[in-house]
Amino acid sequence: MDSEGISPPFFEREKHVVFLQMMNQLLPSDYQVQEINRLTLAYFAISGLHILGALDQVDKEEVSSWVLSLQAHPRNDAELNSGQFFGFHGSRSSQFPRDDNGALIHNGSHLASTYCALAILKIIGYNFSCINSKSILTSMRHLQQSDGSFMPTHVGAEADLRFVFCAAAICSMLENWSGMDKEKAKEYILNCQSYDGGFGLIPGSESHEVRLLKVSPQGLLQPLFGREFLSPSLLSLVGTGGATYCAVASLQLMGFIEDDILSKSSSSSFINVQLLLDWSLQRQAADGGFQGRANKKVGGVLRILGAYKFIDEKALRRFLLTCQSRYGGFSKFPGHLPDIYHSYYGFSAFSMLEEPGLIPICVELGIADIAAAIGH
Repeated sequence: MDSEGISPPFFEREKHVVFLQMMNQLLPSDYQVQEINRLTLAYFAISGLHILGALDQVDKEEVSSWVLSLQAHPRNDAELNSGQFFGFHGSRSSQFPRDDNGALIHNGSHLASTYCALAILKIIGYNFSCINSKSILTSMRHLQQSDGSFMPTHVGAEADLRFVFCAAAICSMLENWSGMDKEKAKEYILNCQSYDGGFGLIPGSESHEVRLLKVSPQGLLQPLFGREFLSPSLLSLVGTGGATYCAVASLQLMGFIEDDILSKSSSSSFINVQLLLDWSLQRQAADGGFQGRANKKVGGVLRILGAYKFIDEKALRRFLLTCQSRYGGFSKFPGHLPDIYHSYYGFSAFSMLEEPGLIPICVELGIADIAAAIGH
């Protein structure tokens, strides 16, 4: 049930559409702390509306104009090759004008913001030939480290699987892999597989463990260490199962995971598929939900591996419905208020459960199948 009463026993699509319309048009004041992540929040709302079959509620021209206005552009080839990353900013507040000499005062473009920007443009059917993909891909190579990992910005930050996924998704959507060394990225991913079959964010770390967020009394995500800056990557990619999803989805996007991989002999695969499958299936708890967030990423891993049939779908559906608010949206736990983040993964879960009226999702890109297929 939610904070106001018993949750409905069925998926309430129309209320979810209204919830996402509100989130897309006017965010509640409690989301002010996440203004730096506005592009990521827009991705959740717009992609969610698409999965719900309500993309007609989005002003595509207005959205494309706003998203494109957040891209950083180099003045010339010298600036393009200066080591900076020319992707997309997360919001207007992280986008600074050039100084009187034309130089960028601060280029805050970010890999995760760039992934969200391209995903939104893909969803609304924008013509990618009009995007300055050369500056994105050329400058993105500067972010890849010698071990194959990626940093999210050129000014220095943590380098781990989240940003390998962002880079792979960006290259996939742009249909151009010149922005990364796939073999190096593959080796980094393989080094992140743990003894238990799951993946840690960096080599030697515990599988999936990235507990950097908490849920506020209002149902919003906040950093564990107060209200300091929270990058779009943490908002969109961390959490239980997140590192394993980033690893498997990246390998799938780069073409390293074979079709029907479960039927192949273990010796023919470069990852330990059996251990990965066992670890993933063990994430489903007794109440039907998956450890961490409601079907957040582990369900996606199982779908990519062709093993979704092994989960208890009825139990998962029951659990998800206990997290459904009667006003629309989903919460992290039963009895909590809904937020846009957990709502989006709730919609994704119901899409994979083949809820009538919902559009199938392309798990490895995090957008609807029909959007992912455009241009491919």
